[in-house]
Amino acid sequence: MMEWLVMLSMGCGFFFMSVAAIGMIRLPDVFTRAHAVGLTDTLGAFFLLGGLALYEGLSAKTLRILIVLLLLYLLNPVIAHATIRAAYRAGLQPWMKRSP
Repeated sequence: MMEWLVMLSMGCGFFFMSVAAIGMIRLPDVFTRAHAVGLTDTLGAFFLLGGLALYEGLSAKTLRILIVLLLLYLLNPVIAHATIRAAYRAGLQPWMKRSP
């Protein structure tokens, strides 16, 4: 039963990481890319590292994995915000759809 839970968690993490990668390729500017990746990357890392922690069981490795998970969960939105703010201050304009 635990193996199925680990596979489900890691499959969800892979799905969200794939959506983030597709967003990086398909979206037009740094603002929309940072928005997509900031959300899906955090959730993908949560599921992947959570599945890895379940797989490891109770050990010192699990504690390290959970510390990394906590740091990613706290720092990823801050990094996305700092990236967007730096791009805006550098003079990049948000993408606008052109009228025909």
